[in-house]
Amino acid sequence: MRHIKEFYRFFKHIYTSRELLVTLIKNDFKKHYLGSYLGLVWAFVQPLTFIVVIWFVFEIGFRAGPSTNGAPFFLYLISGMIPWFFISNAFTSATGAVVNNSFLVKKISFRISILPLVQISSALIIHLALVGFLIIAFLLYGYMPTIYWLQLPFYILCSIVLLLGLSWLTSAIRVFVKDVGNFIAVLMQIGFWATPIFWSIDMIPAQYQWILKLNPAFYIVDGYRNTFINGSWFWEHQNLTLYYLGLTLFCLGLGAIVFKRLRPHFGDVL
Repeated sequence: MRHIKEFYRFFKHIYTSRELLVTLIKNDFKKHYLGSYLGLVWAFVQPLTFIVVIWFVFEIGFRAGPSTNGAPFFLYLISGMIPWFFISNAFTSATGAVVNNSFLVKKISFRISILPLVQISSALIIHLALVGFLIIAFLLYGYMPTIYWLQLPFYILCSIVLLLGLSWLTSAIRVFVKDVGNFIAVLMQIGFWATPIFWSIDMIPAQYQWILKLNPAFYIVDGYRNTFINGSWFWEHQNLTLYYLGLTLFCLGLGAIVFKRLRPHFGDVL
């Protein structure tokens, strides 16, 4: 009951401090993308370049694209890469949220638990722009909007809540253990190859597929493809949805507890 009240106070603080939150998100976004000559262009150059390279290697070079349920390999690829970029970029930046904003830690009136949310929201802006690119690509390939597209906000919200819980945990520990940042970077590299982004899970024997489905990124990537390609609702994958929601609630609770316990000591270290 106490933890429920804590979450209520957190979301109430978000609402009452929404103007401050928007300002912090804008400042973080400007700091990352508007300080160079090309500015915002760099936010899209890396993911789009990487997408083109993977597409060229597997579609043109190897000519061995995975089973895509009849969809062109390029659409199959970007519908997996775009949610992965959001998860990876948001989690990596949110892990350093407290350390990179140490000047805010000692402000008594500031609730520093929103700092990871600022980083996630900043990454979300780029993600929404890439989702727009994803939609345009499907339209150019002749895919008309379907009712399944309406569930896209559900998967985006699922990503945000999971990232918030994980980043509360990692950003708090990062204050005391610098290696956490490097660990997350390595974990994201492993996660990219372990998630069926440019390959199909059907390539793995059926008895071992459940291991890959333990990866929460699989649920989001598969959800985007169910939305745009396969045409199925999230509740049709009941076991996977319940597992993801259970894992998300666990990470949210654990992250909140760890962050709250370590928060009083941030000022001593920073």
